[in-house]
Amino acid sequence: MEKQNKSNYPPNILLHVFYRIPVYIYKFGLGWLLGKRFIFFQHVGRKSGKQYQTVVEVVEIEPDTGNVIVVAAYGERTQWYQNLKHMQTTTIQLGNRKFQVDIEILSPDAGADIMVRYFQRYPKTPKVLFSILGYDWDGSEQGIRQVAVDHLRFVRFVRRESI
Repeated sequence: MEKQNKSNYPPNILLHVFYRIPVYIYKFGLGWLLGKRFIFFQHVGRKSGKQYQTVVEVVEIEPDTGNVIVVAAYGERTQWYQNLKHMQTTTIQLGNRKFQVDIEILSPDAGADIMVRYFQRYPKTPKVLFSILGYDWDGSEQGIRQVAVDHLRFVRFVRRESI
């Protein structure tokens, strides 16, 4: 019998507070402390029209273009991901630099390739993250591809210009 994933969505209140800490780091002008591993971005609620700010980990920065790829760890259920699907552009901040970007939603297969490269750069990180998220993973490259296709969703922020 196949083992079922026990997704930890929505995150409990303690995890939710932990996820919000980097937003305040950016709001206080200290985004540079997070280096190039995290970005701050703006998005508009698809139903409410309300402005939101989110900080997520950078999965990859494309060396030839500087485009930034991030992952919605809770997949389709991730609220910021749902909001971005209804937007064409936004502003991101990487460290102390701000950029206007176009939003590109990537296919699950493209996301799987990106996740394999992430695993090659940070071999221990996926185990910790998947444990927090409640995803089963066997530690293999094929296994990480399957988690990416089944559970994760990826967004490419295509750089337009610095602000």
